[in-house]
Amino acid sequence: MPTPLTFAVPKGRILDEALPLMARAGVVPEAEFHDKKSRALSFACEGSDMRLIRVRAFDVATFVAHGAAQVGIVGSDVVEEFAYPDLYAPVDLAIGHCRLSVAEPAGEASGALPSHLRIASKYPNLTRRHFETLGVQAEVVKLNGAMELAPSLGLSSRIVDLVSTGRTLKENGLVETSRILDVSARLIVNRAALKTDERVAALVSAFRALVAEKAPEAVGA
Repeated sequence: MPTPLTFAVPKGRILDEALPLMARAGVVPEAEFHDKKSRALSFACEGSDMRLIRVRAFDVATFVAHGAAQVGIVGSDVVEEFAYPDLYAPVDLAIGHCRLSVAEPAGEASGALPSHLRIASKYPNLTRRHFETLGVQAEVVKLNGAMELAPSLGLSSRIVDLVSTGRTLKENGLVETSRILDVSARLIVNRAALKTDERVAALVSAFRALVAEKAPEAVGA
């Protein structure tokens, strides 16, 4: 009997958008997956030797890069932040759209940049790389949430975070000043697994075909 194929998915908004696409590709989690009272993290899939693990978005990339999971779905922000050499993102799923942006207090936004900035973010690598291109040394204070509080409490002068509508920024007195990266969800695979396990290649083909089917609809919309 073959070893179960492990498919890692993130908690939250991307998963809600991904589930219908996954179902069409034959990745259908057991009923317990949808039970909000369940504390399980690993689930069987209907009619297949696949198992689904539900973890934090940043951990999806780590599980797949190290081969603990062979396939996963995660935002391109996570793929770019870690840049794992063993991770391959062959399919843009065209869901989970948002952007990674710089924001600062609304009354302080100006065109001039100092040579050094302290920035709160959970994306230290992308943040440093972005500001290096502008000739600015970025000291990154790593936070995993409540980023919008950092400037008002003197922890940082700016933040780098995901932005969708911009409403949360506005409600916290911040304004988006520049965009680092347009983000969408990607199908990711472990490079070694792609070469050695036919099931991984089959999933890549299935998701690629589904995205290609959706593309004409988007153009016509």
